[in-house]
Amino acid sequence: MFGLTNASAVLPGGTSVGLAMLVSMSAYGVVSLAIFTFGEDVAKERGRGWTRTLRATPFPTSVHLAAKVADALVLAVVIVAAMSVLAATAAGVSMPATRWLALGATMVSGVLLFSTLGFAIAFVARPRAAAVIANLVFLPLSFASGFFVPLSDLPEVLRDVAAFLPTFHFGRLAYAVAMPAADVEAWTAAAGRPVWVHLAWVLGSAVALGALALWAARRESVTRRG
Repeated sequence: MFGLTNASAVLPGGTSVGLAMLVSMSAYGVVSLAIFTFGEDVAKERGRGWTRTLRATPFPTSVHLAAKVADALVLAVVIVAAMSVLAATAAGVSMPATRWLALGATMVSGVLLFSTLGFAIAFVARPRAAAVIANLVFLPLSFASGFFVPLSDLPEVLRDVAAFLPTFHFGRLAYAVAMPAADVEAWTAAAGRPVWVHLAWVLGSAVALGALALWAARRESVTRRG
């Protein structure tokens, strides 16, 4: 729907549209995985009282969370691998092996980076509303970040909004792994910026959302004890 119809088109710097869409849709996949695994699923556990029961047992909460992270990382590898195979076989995308691995590692790291957004939704929202809120947050984030349609084809107002979204900056980091700078700028309709700027946005957002999730979880724990 989004990439194969014009995968053979070429950007000014020589990058195929199929490769650009591989990056976009892989980013979409891992960010959605992070938000729904750590957002909707954890919220359901809250609603069933599982998190409260877990605190009353000797089983460490950290082990439970580590298992969820490990599960999400495995699923992220599956998503990226499936997207890569599709891009290589159906869209004719080719890259050196080292670049495939670098792109895969960047994508898998997105699960960890955006897990804090999922946790924030899980503990701030009511359990029954978490799924709805996750969709209300995730779909606009993905669209405005250019994951479905390149930002160069979207209205200028959305390009201005994108500069403040962590998902956009994550996308810029991922595009830079697989595409030359000129094509990244053409695809995202944004001037090039130092890598540290994009890293600061992504990591800063992860830390801020993690702090919000931790505050909400502790508030709930104190409220229930009270």
